[in-house]
Amino acid sequence: MQDTDRALVQAASAVARLRCRSARHTVAAAALTSDGRVVTGVNVRHDGGAVCAELVVLGTAATQGAGALATIVAVADRGRSIPPPCADCRRVLLDAFPDIRVIVGTGTGTEPTVLPLADLPTGTP
Repeated sequence: MQDTDRALVQAASAVARLRCRSARHTVAAAALTSDGRVVTGVNVRHDGGAVCAELVVLGTAATQGAGALATIVAVADRGRSIPPPCADCRRVLLDAFPDIRVIVGTGTGTEPTVLPLADLPTGTP
């Protein structure tokens, strides 16, 4: 992982610590734009459904005129994990940014890995 990837994980982790303090918000995401900006967001859960943090980041990036996203990561609250995007998020991200890279956890005590989203194993949730 490059230093910029580690900084992105740190950014998502900081947002998770600060903003994911209830059952309504349990995952934070951060994305690096092609022009070097970092955009963050948290998921929104409700009895009527949920919106993943990655999709909130896409909306935030669009609102800020950020352009293309280069790398994205999601971090679960309380340091639980660095999960891969769900199937719906994968589809949206691949449609919008076919070359996007994703940072995913590889297990306890090991450094996360970075790979093109298109190369993420299909068996991963």
